[in-house]
Amino acid sequence: MQLGLTMAGCIAFCFWAGYELDKWLGTRGGFITIGTLLGVAGGANVCYRAIMDLTRDSGKGDKGEKSPEDKQDGTG
Repeated sequence: MQLGLTMAGCIAFCFWAGYELDKWLGTRGGFITIGTLLGVAGGANVCYRAIMDLTRDSGKGDKGEKSPEDKQDGTG
């Protein structure tokens, strides 16, 4: 549910920003289109990163071992 709301929020915010830019500059839909596309791309990026974090965390095993990526930061 959180990923869906994140995606919808990104799209809605960028749509609104494009709408306000169109209204302010007197253009007819150009910034709405750009804003919506940026919202889709940004929301997809955030969702992808969240899914990758979840899958990486679930692959550590039952013993609580750190993955190789976690050991590289010098804390392991």
